Amino acid sequence: MPRIAILGATGAVGSVLREVLAERGFEAADLRCLASPRSAGTRVAYGDDEIEVAAVSADAFAGIDIAIFSAGAARSREWAPIAIERGAVVVDNSSAFRMLPDVPLVVADVNPHAVRTHRGLIANPNCSTMGLAPVLKAVLDAAGLERVTVATYQAVSGTGQAAVDGLLRETSRALAGDPARAEVYPQPIAFNVLPVAGSFSGDDGYTDEELKLVHESRKILELPDLRVSVACVRVPVVTGHSEAVWVETRDPLSPDDLRDLLLDRPGIIVLDDPADYSYPTALAAAGSDDVYVGRIRRDLGCENGLAFWVVSDNLRKGAATNAVQIAELLVRDGLRATR
Repeated sequence: MPRIAILGATGAVGSVLREVLAERGFEAADLRCLASPRSAGTRVAYGDDEIEVAAVSADAFAGIDIAIFSAGAARSREWAPIAIERGAVVVDNSSAFRMLPDVPLVVADVNPHAVRTHRGLIANPNCSTMGLAPVLKAVLDAAGLERVTVATYQAVSGTGQAAVDGLLRETSRALAGDPARAEVYPQPIAFNVLPVAGSFSGDDGYTDEELKLVHESRKILELPDLRVSVACVRVPVVTGHSEAVWVETRDPLSPDDLRDLLLDRPGIIVLDDPADYSYPTALAAAGSDDVYVGRIRRDLGCENGLAFWVVSDNLRKGAATNAVQIAELLVRDGLRATR
C-alpha cells in the first residue's frame, strides 16, 4: 500500500482531501498531514480517527510515495522538487506547474492517459476548468469543437476559507443594516456580484482565472488552437462554481443528442426540465463529486451552436476528488517517480 502525504492538510481543500480519501476507502500504509510550522501539533480528522499535523520539511517526505499538494503556488515551487527528489510523485493543486510542457495536466475522467507521461509531477487544473472539461470532452468526441465561450459564476471558497468567513461576516452586517464594507475582495461581496475573479495579469484586461480556463482547456483537450472566450465572475455563494457555456461544433449536434451523450457519461448528471424547474444549482452540487448539466438548448446566434449550464463543487470535483482519482490511477498502474 502507498504512503501518502498531504501538504496544506489544514486548509479548505486539504480538509476535503482528507474527507475524500476516507470516503473512497483509499488504502494507504500511512497518511502524513503536513502544514506550516504554526499548524504543527494540531490534530485533524481522518475518517473516525485523528492525525497529528507535522511541519513541512525535507524529512517529512522521506518514504512517501504520493504527495498531494494544496498549499499555494509558492509552497509548491519550494517543496515539489524536494518531495520528488525524495521519491514521491507530486500531485499539485496549484497553478505553479500546469502549463509546463513536460508536466501532465490531468482530469481523471477526461485524459487519464496523460498520467503515464509524468516525471514525478502531475498538475491538477483550476476548479472552473475541471467542472467544464468533462462536458467539453463529450462534445468533442461526438461532433468536434470549433469554439467555446464561457461565463463563470465562482463561489468564494475558491479564494480560501478566509473568503468564506468574510462573506459570512459581510452578510451578517448587511442583514443588521450596517454599511457595506469589503473584507476580502476590493468591493463587498455580500448581496453583490463582482465582474472579476482572480487577479489582472497584464494590460489586456483579463484575469489569471480567465486565462487559466483558456490555456488549461486547450492543453487537457489536446486542442492548442481551440478558440476560447471567457469571463470570470465572483458571486456570493459559499461552494459551487456555475458556468454558462456556448459551444460551436464542427458537425451538427442537437440538444437531444447532447442530453443522450451526457446521460451515458460517468460523473455527469443531467438535470434539464425547465418546465418542472429542474436545472443545476450550486446548492444541489455542493458536496458532490459529479458535474451537473442543464438548460441544454440551441445557440440562436450560431448554426452549429449549443448552449448549456454547468455546475460543480469547486472544492471536491474542482480540486480534491480529482487529486485523489489521480492518486488511484498511479496506484493502479504502479507509476512511480522518475528520479
